[in-house]
Amino acid sequence: MEPNKHHQQHQNKTKKKWFLPLILSLLISTFLILLSVFVSSNSPSQRHRRAPVPKEVPHFVESKLKVSPTSANLVPRIAYLISGSMGDGESLKRTLKALYHPWNHYAVHLDLEASSKERLDLADFVKNEPLFEKFGNVRTVVKANLVTYRGPTMVTNTLHAAAILLNQAGDWDWFINLSASDYPLVTQDDLLHTLSSIPRHLNFIEHTSDIGWKVYHRAKPVIIDPGLYSVNKSDVFWVSQKRNVPTAYKLFTGSAWMMLSRPFIEYCIWGWDNLPRIVLMYYANFLSSPEGYFHTVICNAEEFRNTTVNHDLHFISWDNPPKQHPHFLTVNDYQRMVDSNAPFARKFGRNEPVLDKIDTELLGQNADGYVPGRWFSQANSSITKQYSGIRNITDLRPGPGAERLGHLINGLLSAENFQANRCF
Repeated sequence: MEPNKHHQQHQNKTKKKWFLPLILSLLISTFLILLSVFVSSNSPSQRHRRAPVPKEVPHFVESKLKVSPTSANLVPRIAYLISGSMGDGESLKRTLKALYHPWNHYAVHLDLEASSKERLDLADFVKNEPLFEKFGNVRTVVKANLVTYRGPTMVTNTLHAAAILLNQAGDWDWFINLSASDYPLVTQDDLLHTLSSIPRHLNFIEHTSDIGWKVYHRAKPVIIDPGLYSVNKSDVFWVSQKRNVPTAYKLFTGSAWMMLSRPFIEYCIWGWDNLPRIVLMYYANFLSSPEGYFHTVICNAEEFRNTTVNHDLHFISWDNPPKQHPHFLTVNDYQRMVDSNAPFARKFGRNEPVLDKIDTELLGQNADGYVPGRWFSQANSSITKQYSGIRNITDLRPGPGAERLGHLINGLLSAENFQANRCF
């Protein structure tokens, strides 16, 4: 037992020799680590890295979405919507031919009140017309909408066609909405020539914030458009409850016919700050919403309120004070139409004789219903082999209509009128 006891005492002495230095070493290391951390945390460079000061305010998604630039084409390009309803098929075709130019784009729409036969006939006409087939610039809105007169479905139909033209028609500069009862008073060469000299961000939209009697007859009443949920066409109807005039934005009203820039149409479709969608929801229950939706959006949007020209580019004959419908135009109105210098007129009855006078004296229409320009002057545009003569479709031949229209546009853009009539 004595050897074992001696051995154990030897081991205890050995442990004491290395244990004390180990503890001392750990204490020194811990002190050095703590000292290092304390010194580092108090250095200026370390404090800056721990609590960085932001150099700029973070960007939101909306700030990265900008108004798209206008095109650099020497000759502007127009995207047309021509719409109609039951019985308007032939009138729509006539208006389309009178407006046709291979440089432009067209969307045509007959609403669901028109029979399937009438809508199919229009689609076949667009598909098989040799001139349209060659240039591929006329589109039928195949999925027809139910459009209620005075209802918001007129607005949604316009937005639908504009979206199709944005998606399928490529580059264009202005969007013009017309109906089958509209008709041009100048040639497309006249129109394109005149528009080629003005800024392409401008929006021709008649508007005012002085809505007067419309506060009580349109803004405060709440209407329902059955076209939003029904497959059968019927008139709008009223609910008993009234509502207050909006305070989040200012209401504007004006003509339902307009020429809008591509940047503004993109804004209405995409609406990166949500204003177009909010206003659309409000106008879903507003009587005659086509006379207020675009006007309210453009005049409440900071990017666009200074781009308006207060004119709808139409000659329209109204009662004084105006009633719900304008007069049907006849040959007795012909000289007033010409003197207005407007590029379009409405409202025409089907096969109204004054249209023949316009075709002959103002448009120089050929026997096939088209209006020749420098791009195509042959007498019969339906003969396919004559298309070989079409070369530069942006080579224009302006006539007297360009002089009349130029007088109107120059007057509208004069410094005195232009600044005074913007979203007032």
